[in-house]
Amino acid sequence: MLPLKDLTRSLTTPHVNRLILITNVIIFLVFFLSSLNIFLDQNFAQEMWGTVSRPGVFVMVPNDIMHGQRLYTLFTSMFMHANWFHLLGNMLFLYVFGDNIEDVFGHIGYIIFYTTSGLFATFTHIMSILFAPVISNLIGIPMSSDLTTGVVGASGAISGVLGAYFLLYPKSKIIALVFYLIIPVPAVIFLGGWFLLQWIFAFFDASGGVAYFAHIGGFIAGMILALIFGLKRKKAREAKLHT
Repeated sequence: MLPLKDLTRSLTTPHVNRLILITNVIIFLVFFLSSLNIFLDQNFAQEMWGTVSRPGVFVMVPNDIMHGQRLYTLFTSMFMHANWFHLLGNMLFLYVFGDNIEDVFGHIGYIIFYTTSGLFATFTHIMSILFAPVISNLIGIPMSSDLTTGVVGASGAISGVLGAYFLLYPKSKIIALVFYLIIPVPAVIFLGGWFLLQWIFAFFDASGGVAYFAHIGGFIAGMILALIFGLKRKKAREAKLHT
């Protein structure tokens, strides 16, 4: 299923969500054009993004974080993507769901929410690698325990947006592409199904090379933040609208 739009209108202009989206696109374009020697050069692209054997300067490597090194990559990696499919998929979900979450949390609050969800997602990914042997023994499925593989992408932070939307707007209708049909789907079903798939993929690694536990951690973080802070703000705003 792919989300095309939601039917819950935001009451404020999502300036921060748009800025995050544009920033992600610009950063990827710099990488893409550099890799083609159109803007800057391939050396720059390799230095920033790295190669198969050597992660780039701004790529998050779990082993580095474990040793307190290159901690800035916890943030920089949130704005980097591996390819066009990775970028466009993330930006589509951010575009559809992010405006309503910014509407609830406010512009500054949304920045804090987004960053916190991304950090929680990253730490969940690292913990999943550390405990991979234990999980493998419990479920009987081999899992990667490699702490040296670099990670990039906004997926963890955006998963937080999805988790918050799941909790705050469960009855909202999502216009989605389901196989060859475009139909409205309740958010609780669309996002609940998405979350379930992340668990399935995390254990069976259906596509490989994706940090599914980061998605799971981000989603849970988004739900928790929405439960603690978002619900009160949403109810207070709705009360003002009806007075």
